[in-house]
Amino acid sequence: MEISRIPLKDITQFSKRDRAYIEEIAALRPFYKYSVDIASFETVIADKKGDQTDRPLLVQALTAQYSSLTKSELVQKNVDLLLDEKTFTIVTAHQPSLFTGPLYYIYKILSTIRLSEVLKETYPSYNFVPVFVSGAEDHDFEEVNHAKVFSKTISWENDESGAVGHMSTKKLAEPLAELKEMLGNNENALSIFQKIEHAYTANSSYGKATIELIHDLFKSFGLVVLDMSVAALKRAAIPIFKKELLQQASAPLVEASISKLNEIGFNAQASPREINLFYLHDQIRSRIVFEDKHYKVLDSSFTFSENELLSELENHPERFSPNVVMRPLYQELILPNLAYIGGGGEIAYWLERKTQFEHFGINFPMLIRRSSGLIIGKGHSKKMAKLNLSLGELLKEEEDLIKHFINQNASTELSLAKQKGQLKTIFNEISDLAKAIDPTLSGSVKAEQVKQLKSLEAIEARFVKAEKKKSEVSVNQIRALKASLFPSRSLQERKVNFLSFYINHGDAFFETLKMQLNPLDKDFVVFVE
Repeated sequence: MEISRIPLKDITQFSKRDRAYIEEIAALRPFYKYSVDIASFETVIADKKGDQTDRPLLVQALTAQYSSLTKSELVQKNVDLLLDEKTFTIVTAHQPSLFTGPLYYIYKILSTIRLSEVLKETYPSYNFVPVFVSGAEDHDFEEVNHAKVFSKTISWENDESGAVGHMSTKKLAEPLAELKEMLGNNENALSIFQKIEHAYTANSSYGKATIELIHDLFKSFGLVVLDMSVAALKRAAIPIFKKELLQQASAPLVEASISKLNEIGFNAQASPREINLFYLHDQIRSRIVFEDKHYKVLDSSFTFSENELLSELENHPERFSPNVVMRPLYQELILPNLAYIGGGGEIAYWLERKTQFEHFGINFPMLIRRSSGLIIGKGHSKKMAKLNLSLGELLKEEEDLIKHFINQNASTELSLAKQKGQLKTIFNEISDLAKAIDPTLSGSVKAEQVKQLKSLEAIEARFVKAEKKKSEVSVNQIRALKASLFPSRSLQERKVNFLSFYINHGDAFFETLKMQLNPLDKDFVVFVE
């Protein structure tokens, strides 16, 4: 693949806050702890040592988790290294999206792996383990039940409720059959489908199936996949869960940060609740609220006194599930983590958490915007060459691109800019004459100038329309190209699944992406097949 790079800050599809963080504007500086650069990791390492992570507990939980997965010497080595006080993690996380969902799921993981490698090269006396946290307790089924492969969306229909990771894999037979037909029969397609099919049929729960799939896809890179929903790890979080239940400290702290962010022009990303914990039971994952001196689980019959709730927490910590406000705290509590790699939306909600971390006495990690990119297939690159479109032109808004193309390829000049300038000169001279004769006439002269300029603009628009009609085939090709590479006027990485490209390259696809996706580079990487 040919590689091109564009500064992330120049990608207009990113949000205002996303670009502001990438550019490190001064107004956002109070909301994060570390500058995003390789030199800052020396300070992060020193600070994280103070958290005194329970490494034996973490390794024990991971060892139990991996006992049922395909053995990998590199993954096992990384798990064992976590016992060493000189080993730290680099983390990303995501909900368990069907077939990994959109491309950025893969970009997040490969960004994390690549940064771990870069850190080892820079700080050889330390070890850095890439970790992917699978958010099995989320219950936003509509966000994870589909994947767009090629140009078709495959959906998983399921009437279960509660945590997505606890859902059964029984109803995945139809999506799997649909995927198999779409992928075809080349060697790469057969190989990757076998991995996906095995993960989704050998495991009874969707959460475990996702963990096996990500492990099989990335075990050759030493990626450690972590399920944080297990009771042993939840037990370590009892002190912060108890504090949240009894003191309800997170909400005012996060709300204060949100208010300050509002003052500098950024809206809330994830509003806190009074209690930022859910209760898990069978197919229930519902919020815990404090009403009438009792703790109640919404949409259920569960009610607890304070003593009963604390007893439940002590005996069944796995039934307490942190929401988006508490999850980062829990994650950083159990991991010797230095940095979190996420998309713009994730960074936005982490920016609301710094004072919350300080209150709970847990180090706030470096926040790194994941790598982003665009993959241009052979067919698309041929169309670009035929239309003589550069990468920079392709990134323009569709109508701006078409107008630029028409102007560049028209048989005659379509712009009346020269004539507009001449008209302005003439009317300026007329205005001077009018002022000399009668100053009150200058207003009518100005109005006539505006009228005549509008007439020229209308003529210019007709020129472009006529030329566009002559170039209808090329214009339609441009529209089709934009629709394919930027589906729904969004970035490809937000819509298209990795399988659309993997079947052409196999595992070399991941290796190629990984080598280019260093998130510290702050580049939008374009891959041209």
